[in-house]
Amino acid sequence: MDTTPLSAYIVSAFEDSKGSFWFGTVGDGVIRYTPKPSVVPGERLTYFTTADGLADMVSCSIAEDEQGHIWIGSHDGATRYDGATFTAFKKEQGLHGPGCVLLVDRKGTLWAGTNDGAFRFDGTRFQPFDIPAPAIKDPSHKWVKGKVWEIIEDRQGNIWIGRDGYGATKFDGRSFSHFTKEDGLCSNNVASITEDVEGNLWFGCITSDFPPVQEGGVARYDGKTFTQFADVKGLTAHDVYTVHAMRTGHVWIAAVGVGAYRYTPPSLLRTDRQPFELFDETDRPDLIQNFGVQSILEDRKGTLCFGFSGGLFGFNGTRFEHISRDGIQQMR
Repeated sequence: MDTTPLSAYIVSAFEDSKGSFWFGTVGDGVIRYTPKPSVVPGERLTYFTTADGLADMVSCSIAEDEQGHIWIGSHDGATRYDGATFTAFKKEQGLHGPGCVLLVDRKGTLWAGTNDGAFRFDGTRFQPFDIPAPAIKDPSHKWVKGKVWEIIEDRQGNIWIGRDGYGATKFDGRSFSHFTKEDGLCSNNVASITEDVEGNLWFGCITSDFPPVQEGGVARYDGKTFTQFADVKGLTAHDVYTVHAMRTGHVWIAAVGVGAYRYTPPSLLRTDRQPFELFDETDRPDLIQNFGVQSILEDRKGTLCFGFSGGLFGFNGTRFEHISRDGIQQMR
C-alpha cells in the first residue's frame, strides 16, 4: 500500500455540492477526491496544477458559487473551474496579492481577501473593497499589515473580516464595526473566524512578529462580550490559525505546537468531562513536536478531516490517523 501523503501541506479543504472533496496544498496545486466509483479507473483522486490552468500551485482557499463553479484562491490570484475548464483571475482582472481566501455569501457575491486587502467579484473583474483602519494603541502585525486572513458570513448576513494588525471588522452592508485587542481579542492578528450553533463567534488569533509580541490565542464573542481562556494551555500566547464550529455544537481549536482542542458547550457537557479536551496524538510521531492543523473539514455526514503540516488526517475519537494517497481511495 502506498503510504505517501496527499501533500506535505493541506491548507484548505472543501466539500462541493456534488459530494467531491477538494484539498488545497502548498506546491501540489489542488486535489479533488470523488468518493463514488469512477467510470474511468484512477479518476477518483485527481491533482490539478498550473498545467491544467490553475493560477498558482498554492491553493489557500476553496469555495463554490451559485452556478456550481469551484473557485480556488492562491498566491497569484484565483481560479474558476466550471467542470471542464480552469479560468485564472489575476492582477489583470483586478485581483492581486498573495494568500487569497474566498467566500461566497448567501446573496451569491464572491469575496476575496489577500495580502493587499479585500475584493468583490462583479461577474467579470475583482473590484477593491476598501476597509477603514481602526486606531490601534500599540501597532503590531504578523506578516503584512492589513492582510486579510479570513472572510466569513454570520447567520445575520454580516460579513466578518479577520486582518493582520487590525483585528476583526464587521460589515453589515452599510457600515463597519471594528474589534481589536482592546475589545477583548487575544491579538490584533485574526487568522480564523467561525460561528457556533448558538451564534457565538470564535476568533483564532496569532502572535505578532513586527515587533515581536507574545500574544495570540482564541476568544469567544457572544455579541456583547469577549471571553478568553487563559487557564487552558495553548489558548493564549500561542498561534491559533484554525477554528471550526461543528453542526453538533462542538468547536475545534488548533493551537500550533500544542494540539487540537474540542470544546463542548455546557448544554452537551457530561459531568465527568472538561469543556476543552486536548487531542495531541497521531500515528505519525514526527508531527507531534510541531503539531500544526491548517484546515478542518466536516462533511455532510459529520465526518471530520484535518489538514496538517504533514498531510491529511482522520480522527478516530482519541487520536489523528494519517490518510495516505491509497488510504483516501478506500474511504466511502
